[in-house]
Amino acid sequence: MTTDADYRKAESLLYKRNDSAFYYYNKVVSGAKDSLLIAMAYSDMAAMQSDAGDYFGSQENLLTALHYLHEGREKDRYCLTAAYNELGNTNLNLKRYAESIDYYDQALRLIQDDVFKLIAANNKAVAYQKEKDYAHAIGIYDSILNKSKKYKKEYARILSNRARTKWLQDSSYNAAPELLTALQIRTAEQDLWGQNASYAHLSDYYAPTRQDSALRYAHKMYATASTLQSPDDEMEALQKLIMLDDPRNVKPYFARYQFLNDSLQTARSNAKNQFALIRYNAEKNKAENLKLQKENADKKLQILRQRLFIYGTITATLIAIACTVFWYRKRREKIALETQNLIREGHLKTSQKVHDVVANGLYRIMTEVEHNPVIEKEDLLDKIEVLYERSRNISYEPLPPTILNFEDQLASLLGSFASDTTKVATSGNKGELWAGINTSTQQEVAYILQELMVNMKKHSQARNVFIAFRRSNNQITIQYTDDGIGLKPQDKQGNGLISTGNRIAGMRGEITFDTNTKTGLKILISFPIA
Repeated sequence: MTTDADYRKAESLLYKRNDSAFYYYNKVVSGAKDSLLIAMAYSDMAAMQSDAGDYFGSQENLLTALHYLHEGREKDRYCLTAAYNELGNTNLNLKRYAESIDYYDQALRLIQDDVFKLIAANNKAVAYQKEKDYAHAIGIYDSILNKSKKYKKEYARILSNRARTKWLQDSSYNAAPELLTALQIRTAEQDLWGQNASYAHLSDYYAPTRQDSALRYAHKMYATASTLQSPDDEMEALQKLIMLDDPRNVKPYFARYQFLNDSLQTARSNAKNQFALIRYNAEKNKAENLKLQKENADKKLQILRQRLFIYGTITATLIAIACTVFWYRKRREKIALETQNLIREGHLKTSQKVHDVVANGLYRIMTEVEHNPVIEKEDLLDKIEVLYERSRNISYEPLPPTILNFEDQLASLLGSFASDTTKVATSGNKGELWAGINTSTQQEVAYILQELMVNMKKHSQARNVFIAFRRSNNQITIQYTDDGIGLKPQDKQGNGLISTGNRIAGMRGEITFDTNTKTGLKILISFPIA
């Protein structure tokens, strides 16, 4: 029989063996009778899932916990407010700022502890800041700043966040005194997590005007994050160092960033899978027990259920067939219309296709052959055959259908230019980045990046290449950085770069070459999403 002993066992294993802790928490929610104990177990499982990056799973468990809690019961009050606050944090991570603010309001309505109230109010202000509603965020910070003075860590947190928000609202605002005051308090309190946040704020603040100071604080953030063993903060610091430091010094940062990114993704993926497996096995055992209990059920009821199942299956199948036929016809009409529009508008000129498909495609195959000591003959022949077929049909090649998993295809394209002498790293190339981007724009992006990578391979002599993707304010930005010989003035007139500029202009975007770096090359590409 499950008791609160399972809950105590789970607590003792938390942060030591998370899979075992999750197992015992799941035993609590499956068999305990105490509603508060069940709610606490769901909340603790949600926190573990949030740490593993499974925000949707965390949100599901938190909402389940709310079903077991009641505002009228005093003993439920703390767990209830903590669940609302954590739901705010989860929605904040999912960029659902309106929902996040609503949950923080629910928590603030019930919180009685002064420090907890300051924390929730600060979180609500952060949500407004992320939503770029700086006036509301500053109003909240102003209302709680004086109340927080007797709690030094919270005061420093609110002071630093308030200064950063004012600076984001007005770039001319002198935030340095408040940011430095917050850092002094955190240093005196030996608050390493707070110092880590202060270093991040100071590095961002000084980056536009005093790059040396920004770089110094980025180094401090990296050292503190390493001490805290926080890979997320360590990666954020490495991104700042890559952007701020001399290109000749960034090679170790590239390598460390790639290692941390791969390790973190693997660890979080394993944790998510393990949590799901535990839940699945528990549900499976529960289902098997129910099945055993129902073995002696009335046969007529079984026959009735079978008939209902058959009728339901037939009905669902007919509906599915009808929907499939309707979808197929609409899809066929859409493809025909798109093809007609493509032919009528002449979206791509033949000369541009020759450059993109034949020249750059052939160069990419040459690069793979050159740097891959063992290459499968059949694989090479397949790629050459694809290139041959595309070159034969180049004058009337239609626009391809919707690109599925575009982020994976882009990663494969960029990774094909890596070799023993050239490292290629990326940041931000995720599925949500390309959500809502039409096929034509995705194809243009692939051609543009292919052109940059071919030019890098042919001319730059770079040893490290870093491409950062970011989506913000209805716009996508791509930052290309390498540590090669740089771009000479006459190189800007090459056909490849002219073609690239025309592509970006066709997307209503912009391309900027950073000519201030003594070595290496930085290119910023931006274009609107719509």
